[in-house]
Amino acid sequence: MINNDVLRSIRYMLDLGDRHVVDLIHLADPAFEVDQAQVHDFLRRDDEPLFQACPDAALARFLDGLIHHFRGRDDSQPQRAPETRITNNLVLKKLRVAFQLKDVDMHAIFAAAGFPLSKPELSALFRQPDHKNYRACGDQLLRNFLKGLTARLRGA
Repeated sequence: MINNDVLRSIRYMLDLGDRHVVDLIHLADPAFEVDQAQVHDFLRRDDEPLFQACPDAALARFLDGLIHHFRGRDDSQPQRAPETRITNNLVLKKLRVAFQLKDVDMHAIFAAAGFPLSKPELSALFRQPDHKNYRACGDQLLRNFLKGLTARLRGA
């Protein structure tokens, strides 16, 4: 899925303004350079003139900021380096951690979106890429997860 679509979906899901998105990015990495105007350009539609593609670095820090916001920062552990390449599987993992979702919650979210998954299918999404049972998370799967999570959080 395109990083901009993920950012748009999460922003809508949590009803965040541009300033909140910048604050979450800076929560993960205060030195990362991003401002409200850039975030606004990330959130534009692809066909708008000032549209700007959201880089992996910005999305990684935004998702890490969500984790820090909802779960807190563990100062006893060294800060992890942000990922350089964002995949749908990584987005799914980070959202699972941020919202403290268990397997039961994940199954309920997918079912609410009309996209039920079996236990083995779900666990395959969270395996390491070199594992024999690893499964790449497709765009449709991530879209349905975001749709189900939005319905759950917004009470729709």
